[in-house]
Amino acid sequence: MAMAVGGGGGGAEVGEGVTRVLLVDDSPVDRRVAQLLLSSDSCAGSFHVIAVDSAKKAMELLGLKDGKEQAIDMVLTDYCMPEMTGYDLLKAVKALNPLKPIPVIVMSSEDEPQRISRCLNAGAEDFIVKPLRRKDVQRLRNCSAARSGKLASPPCECDAAAKRKPLVLPPSAAGSPSGRRANFAGVAMVLHSSRVELAQHFPLLLKLVVLAYAVLCVGELLHRWSSRGGCSLALWCA
Repeated sequence: MAMAVGGGGGGAEVGEGVTRVLLVDDSPVDRRVAQLLLSSDSCAGSFHVIAVDSAKKAMELLGLKDGKEQAIDMVLTDYCMPEMTGYDLLKAVKALNPLKPIPVIVMSSEDEPQRISRCLNAGAEDFIVKPLRRKDVQRLRNCSAARSGKLASPPCECDAAAKRKPLVLPPSAAGSPSGRRANFAGVAMVLHSSRVELAQHFPLLLKLVVLAYAVLCVGELLHRWSSRGGCSLALWCA
């Protein structure tokens, strides 16, 4: 048994065969999408996700600052992040243990050939276009199996489920998907998976609608009052 580290997983035991994924993304939406997917019931037990919002925090968890390496099986990082990019994190992770480096998968909302080539040449195991989708799960498992020297395991239940029913997210864009479409897809998945959270905001939305209606009514009354006042003033002057 290995000890998991990081926010939301510190001190929790992780069983053998579970891939400990360090998720690094400064976008709350994309981070939430990946967490929901890798922690879904259909893939329960396959991944243990430790999420952070910056490359610097990832370095601290990996022990790149104090020299104490932590138990992480894979790093899943965004490419564009402030202060320290995913590309910089990739190079730092690969330098941590050159003999048996931790697999690093880079994510980006844009599939620019130059960016992909740059990451792969620096040692990235894979490059995935965001948002993360169910079909990408097997690619993560293949990278983990390659590091452990095992054969790639068969598709997990979540991959079979993906074939049975359509995804909320749009299909993978083989051309050049825009970052805006990727973000919209991520928002759609979060809303679909967090209906309870959305319902909690319904009373506030209802109050805002009632308030807007009241403002319109008051405006209409003021308009009528000013119109009548103008007519009375004209009659008095005559």
